[in-house]
Amino acid sequence: MHKVYHKIERIAGNVITIAADGVTYRELAHVQSPQGISLAQVIRMDSGMVDLQVFAGSRGVSTDSQVRFLGRPMQVPFSDSLLGRVFSGAGEPRDKGPVINENLVDIGGPSVNPSRRIIPKNMVRTGIPMIDVFNSLVVSQKLPIFSIAGEPYNELLARIALQAEVDVIVLGGMGLKYDDYLFFRDFLEEHGALSRTVSFMHTASDPIVECLLVPDVSLAVAEQFATQGKKVLVLLTDMTNFSDAMKEIAITMEQVPSNRGYPGDLYSQLAARYEKAVDFEGSGSITILAVTTMPGDDVTHPVPDNTGYITEGQFYLRKGRIEPFGSLSRLKQQVNGETREDHRTIMNTMIQLYASYKETLEKQSMGFRMGNWDAKLLKYGARFEKEMMDLSVNIPLEQALDQGWKMLADCFNPEETGIPSKLIGKFWPG
Repeated sequence: MHKVYHKIERIAGNVITIAADGVTYRELAHVQSPQGISLAQVIRMDSGMVDLQVFAGSRGVSTDSQVRFLGRPMQVPFSDSLLGRVFSGAGEPRDKGPVINENLVDIGGPSVNPSRRIIPKNMVRTGIPMIDVFNSLVVSQKLPIFSIAGEPYNELLARIALQAEVDVIVLGGMGLKYDDYLFFRDFLEEHGALSRTVSFMHTASDPIVECLLVPDVSLAVAEQFATQGKKVLVLLTDMTNFSDAMKEIAITMEQVPSNRGYPGDLYSQLAARYEKAVDFEGSGSITILAVTTMPGDDVTHPVPDNTGYITEGQFYLRKGRIEPFGSLSRLKQQVNGETREDHRTIMNTMIQLYASYKETLEKQSMGFRMGNWDAKLLKYGARFEKEMMDLSVNIPLEQALDQGWKMLADCFNPEETGIPSKLIGKFWPG
């Protein structure tokens, strides 16, 4: 029987404070008010005082409202019945389907012991050349997509959800506009990917605490699928909204702010989620792709800055394209030597020539005379942006490599590319 408390010491926004003992961090409680019973979660304990975030808000809660602790943290149900379903950040059905209560598992548990992990060695194919060819995504990798508001990062995630060669997609949305929520739901349903997807969606109008729960419930479900031998890809958008939710709650709790008002444990909070990426020995895996928007396109903003120290590279999404410069997958060398023998050569050669194309554009803008080599670079660069960088391009890795050879042959002579004659003889068109 759990103790019931009848006195609330303080109400600040959606955070209530009571004097209590014997409770644990992240433990759930029921708050009784005239509006009914609301769920709350312990977010801080200090000298016998316990702060709880009320999920549905504190409207109607008074200082004599009852608080009853449940003796457990937030839990999420797990079964194959989750596939094809859409839930809120608190695990409540959004799709008007039945409530699932079977096999409840705790969220926010510890990361996997490093001794149980294996070295990443398998590629996650996405059908997007700028990822597959130039910055391969690797099983158990954690990568952010750095972008700014207005870029099609949600469309990119939806395409990856549709095309990625994995068993299960877990999609977590934080602070979404309602239109974005509807886009994800309708896109995956129309293209037949909903049946292998579990979605946890928090919209901007939902309680802010549910925004904080989305990564944890998404990763808890992913871990359960991974232990069943499934290859799981977790897609999160947007981790800046998650961080802003932490910031808002920290301000309500009158915590001493750190850089730009964010809580001092921002790094630890982000790392606790990203470090869930794992490849289990003899079982499945979890790979994480998470959008991080950069206010003012500022990569030194606390959220992308801290994220860069945690993750294994990053993708930059600018002007509707994944940029070849700055984007980096630090684990790509683990897999791109095992795909096809020309993969690394094509990757390096095409990027080098594209860099030369950018230099030629600068020369052209300054009025320098263009030579024959410059004309070839201008032709190549335009084709590279259209046939490789454009996010509408959807081709398998091998076809993308063949397309790369064709572009080089159409724009240059073999000796101008610097490619070894052995590969020229085997792959050069014609």
